[in-house]
Amino acid sequence: MGENTLTRMDLSEAVFREVGLSRNESAQLVESLIQHISDALVAGEQVKISSFGTFSVRDKSARIGRNPKTGEEVPISPRRVLSFRPSHLLKERVAEAALAGSGD
Repeated sequence: MGENTLTRMDLSEAVFREVGLSRNESAQLVESLIQHISDALVAGEQVKISSFGTFSVRDKSARIGRNPKTGEEVPISPRRVLSFRPSHLLKERVAEAALAGSGD
């Protein structure tokens, strides 16, 4: 897989090797999965992947921010933001890998 970034191509290659679909079918499967997740998030739905985590969209209201350089107050418009909350299993796995120094 890529150096420190997992790409769509890496995911497609993993599906190809582990599931046995053709490379083209693997790429289509990964694209379809990403499209379904994206569509659900755009529609405001929560996406929960067991043992991995939960993606959700939150609405943030307008507020007054401050430019850290000048100290000038600046209005920040309302917006929708994507958030991810990892599952406890994922958190534990990452923590164990960090302790073991394996970097998996």
